[in-house]
Amino acid sequence: MLTALFLFGSTVGSQFGIVQQMILQGLGPVQAGVSQMVASFHVVTDDYLALWSIRDDNKRLRLVIADYQQQLDQYRESYARNRYLENELNFKKEENFPSLTARVIGKDPSFWFQTLIVDQGKSGGVVEGMVARTSLGVVGQVIQVSDNYAKILLTNAPSSAIDAMIQKNRVRGILKGAADKGYVLYYILKNADVVVGDRVVTAGIGGIFPSGLPLGTVSAVRSQRRGMFQEIEVTPIVDFGQLEMVFIDLSEKQKIAEEMGITNKPVVE
Repeated sequence: MLTALFLFGSTVGSQFGIVQQMILQGLGPVQAGVSQMVASFHVVTDDYLALWSIRDDNKRLRLVIADYQQQLDQYRESYARNRYLENELNFKKEENFPSLTARVIGKDPSFWFQTLIVDQGKSGGVVEGMVARTSLGVVGQVIQVSDNYAKILLTNAPSSAIDAMIQKNRVRGILKGAADKGYVLYYILKNADVVVGDRVVTAGIGGIFPSGLPLGTVSAVRSQRRGMFQEIEVTPIVDFGQLEMVFIDLSEKQKIAEEMGITNKPVVE
């Protein structure tokens, strides 16, 4: 209506100049407000559309990043596995002992008899009593064999006991498995020099484990008021939860076979 009055006043000349001025004075702020509202509406609309565009871009980028992250995880796993296998194979070449490479295909989680199942058996020359090793140290001993598979009793199983010694001073004791807690080394006299960090290796007594194979490191030493011996905890050098492959030591194969009445000669890899 104000606009109509303004146009009407402008058509009749200066007779309505004062009215025209009044109309203009009232119409100006209204038009300014409308213009401002329209401009604000355009800004909000543009921002809203831009926000949706950004959200779409974010979704797309998240998918791209997730894909790259998955590829990166696969590359890391492949790299870690290659390094692991390379270290193990280099160990086999450097040590140069007759051995059979076996892949871990199963695990028995029972507390007393913690064992691994590997994909090598009688057909490969494996017999009960053979020692399983990795580049780090002793894994365990073969306790059961079929044609194509073998069961290995882990050295940290509570039913396992190994003649062991402190490497630095050759003090000997019996290393018994303690499952997830590692090992406990028994029958070490109180006057023996044993400190945290000392390396524990096989003593080679009994003819089962060769002398000097790494078993673990001393993690705690306690002397009881009563008794002659120290209480020594040992952390295994082998991570039994991450074993993928082992080497079955065939060095004593002929001796073990003769003791068991087996005359066939195993094939050495």
